[in-house]
Amino acid sequence: MTTLQPVPTRKRVRFGVWRYSFVELLAALVLLFAVTPFVEDLPRGDLIEGGIMTLVLISALLAVGGRRKVFGFALLLLVPTIIAKWTHHSFPHLFSPTAYLACGLFFIGFVVANILGFILRASQVDAEVLCAGVSVYLLIGLLWAMAYVLLGGLAPDAFSFANEPSGSRTMTGFNAFYFSFTTMSTVGFGDITPVSKVARTLAVLEAITGMFYVAVLISRLVAMYSPKRPESNDNSTQP
Repeated sequence: MTTLQPVPTRKRVRFGVWRYSFVELLAALVLLFAVTPFVEDLPRGDLIEGGIMTLVLISALLAVGGRRKVFGFALLLLVPTIIAKWTHHSFPHLFSPTAYLACGLFFIGFVVANILGFILRASQVDAEVLCAGVSVYLLIGLLWAMAYVLLGGLAPDAFSFANEPSGSRTMTGFNAFYFSFTTMSTVGFGDITPVSKVARTLAVLEAITGMFYVAVLISRLVAMYSPKRPESNDNSTQP
């Protein structure tokens, strides 16, 4: 009698999420959020921030590039984003950050959608799923921060600043990051207030997105972690 041999599982050797995990993406995001507030006012702080931001964008590309089509489309979105970022950095008086912010919004939105798909398709809770979930939350905050910077550049009076020097009343850098995460977590200290209808709409949408994302993520993780009920024995004898 021939013994059936188990079919060997295919090794995860594809380029992307299988080699460059979400742990590295989360580490890059944490580095960005931890370093940016302290280097923003340094003489070469914009260079450091730009380098870390580039690292985050490349990490996001590698984390979602498990399939060729996804990797190719993400690369098409990433290249103009990085070019626009460093072009504005090199020639700030000639090129506005609008192109970089617009391209960055599309790229990060695409990355968030793909990571969410990875979480929803996961069959069990492991370090990759947990890091992916936290990364999406941080990327959503970064996405809205870039949207606030873009809106602040197009409409300088879209936000009102309290207890800030007149020269600091701009929605750039750490101000956008700070306002984004306080809004998404529904803390809202009130020192930065959206004034225009567009700014208020963005703030409301971010608060709703943050609450629903946490609720849906926790529900999904609990569903994956909960053990399945044992199947009933159909062959049991009847009394």
